[in-house]
Amino acid sequence: MIYADNAATTKMSQAAIHTMVSVMNETYGNPSSLYGIGQQAKEVLEKAREDIAQVIGAEPREIVFTSGGSEADNQAILSAAELGKKNGKMHIISSAFEHHAVLHTLEKLKKEGFDITLLDVHSNGIVTAQEVEDAIRDDTCLVTIMFANNEIGTIQPIREIGAVCRRKNVLFHTDAVQAIGHIPVNVKEDNIDMLSASAHKFHGPKGVGFLYARKGIRLSNLIEGGAQERGKRAGTENVPGIAAMAEALKEANANMAVHAAQLTALRDRLIQGLSRIPHSALNGDAVHRLPGNVNFCFEGIEGESLLLLLDDKGIQASSGSACTSGSLDPSHVLLAIGRVHDVAHGSLRLSLGDDSTQEDVDSIIIAVEEVVAYLRSFSPVWRDLCSGKTHFIL
Repeated sequence: MIYADNAATTKMSQAAIHTMVSVMNETYGNPSSLYGIGQQAKEVLEKAREDIAQVIGAEPREIVFTSGGSEADNQAILSAAELGKKNGKMHIISSAFEHHAVLHTLEKLKKEGFDITLLDVHSNGIVTAQEVEDAIRDDTCLVTIMFANNEIGTIQPIREIGAVCRRKNVLFHTDAVQAIGHIPVNVKEDNIDMLSASAHKFHGPKGVGFLYARKGIRLSNLIEGGAQERGKRAGTENVPGIAAMAEALKEANANMAVHAAQLTALRDRLIQGLSRIPHSALNGDAVHRLPGNVNFCFEGIEGESLLLLLDDKGIQASSGSACTSGSLDPSHVLLAIGRVHDVAHGSLRLSLGDDSTQEDVDSIIIAVEEVVAYLRSFSPVWRDLCSGKTHFIL
């Protein structure tokens, strides 16, 4: 089996598993308790906070633990909206190809009277800082642009966008779920006010993540209850999961340069191989993309059939975000970069991981070539294209 869906989730690292099991066995107290084992758990919790803060260039008190990236996105956006409303600023800027945790939250705010601007995305999958600056108004309270896209892997000019927001005195949030642990992220140098992350994207456990909120930003509570997380996220903390997340992030950060170089070489080999398939196209910029991300469209086929047949060949991949994998609609990300519906339906996302090899890549290329040819052999859409009844797009 070749696992090529690391953008959906990664395998937990052995270091993270060991840390998680150790805390479960030895430090099982409630970190809010005053007795010994509770305070030991508190020490583990705060050490994890310190470790995560150090990796991203933050202060420990600026880290709030959450259940994952979606919760962190919601809390960041809703907090900025509440602050903006108090100051008479009810305009928010984002992009058309954000994760649904962002887009659905913005839809909710729109129903509450907020004016939402979704910037168009260029065909290469990138939003420019100038476009963000041009969209900012006197009543803009937040800009939220993802660090790297979860489907096509394109990396946004976050530092430049953040600098624009600083000059304009507008809060800047980035969904960095796909970026953290894979490419360098420093909240101070990148001019980020709020940032969302999820452990299972960098070899940590599922169900745990964090929100970075710059000191001085008042967060609104999504969950009311106890005084955990300085009163900003009620509920007993998942200490084993948080400790494992910190361990996974430290490990990913320490090995980032080596893994990024290896994955970039494999990614480019995979892109080159799949580009040989007639009437196919890479989605997103060929250079400004995550090291392990490859996303292609193949004209004349359906992505669901492609995935099922690749699965039969032992290759695990996806057609886009795992959060929308049950939808029959084409990817909103691909539509945002200009792919038409028929082409967007024939998409394939391959996200390589630290364990991927050159042999894996070569096997994927052969398998995709075979499956695409097979599906086209009995596709009426492909037959019409080849006969000239309809025209090729790719």
